[in-house]
Amino acid sequence: MLGAIAGDIVGSPYEFGRKRVSPGKFVLFPAEANYTDDTLLTLAVGHALLEVAGDESKGPQAVTTAMRDFAKAYRLPKGGYGGMFRQWLQEADPKPYGSFGNGSAMRVSAVGWLFPTLPQVERWAEITAAVTHNHPEGIKGAQATAGAIFLARNGKTKQEIKTYLENRFSYDLSMPWKTLQARGGKGVSCQETVPEAVLAFLAAESFKDCLWRAVSLGGDTDTRAAIAGSIAEGYFTIPHRFDKEVRKRLAPGLLEVLNRFQDKVSP
Repeated sequence: MLGAIAGDIVGSPYEFGRKRVSPGKFVLFPAEANYTDDTLLTLAVGHALLEVAGDESKGPQAVTTAMRDFAKAYRLPKGGYGGMFRQWLQEADPKPYGSFGNGSAMRVSAVGWLFPTLPQVERWAEITAAVTHNHPEGIKGAQATAGAIFLARNGKTKQEIKTYLENRFSYDLSMPWKTLQARGGKGVSCQETVPEAVLAFLAAESFKDCLWRAVSLGGDTDTRAAIAGSIAEGYFTIPHRFDKEVRKRLAPGLLEVLNRFQDKVSP
């Protein structure tokens, strides 16, 4: 989850900014950089999955409860929730609302680390997505992200990860990086944001470079960088500075979840 959180924080000052930034030409952690709903919900999902310990029958309710509890317990220092998600948080009996927004992909990173097989990863990605984002594209975005994390942390090459995402989910990952960079990022749906994040990862030479590239596309910079960072964490080494900057921004309760998760997945 550290990669997703770092990406969220790095992208937070530039979200929907009028002026796009160039890779390597902006400050990674300015004073105003902080976590948003991307981080909070990522940690909520991670907490829920640790609690249910692989019991699918408990998964949907645990994820629902954790996201609602975390949203109530923690104030967001930056950003905010989407309108439909805000309404879902207030419902007495919350139901999925057919979203294909990129929220299902940005919060799924724990799944890619906790389960030992790709089918299990895809199944649990669906579980975490479907409590809100039960549109096929919302589920697909979460599965693709978690699957890419799983493959990256298990030593697969970038080409193998790309082939999996193209064949399994029909994402078009053929666009050259320079073409995407010239075009910029588009929209906030899974079908737009996930391929952009993957292309940033595929073009990157390091974890830091991946986040720079994801943010440089403009638009929904924090969520795109969270998704790209979550994949990059499994492939690259995360510099110590990123861990340090993440930790000094998290509230004690959120830091405790991150520590428990890292203890769980560390070799």
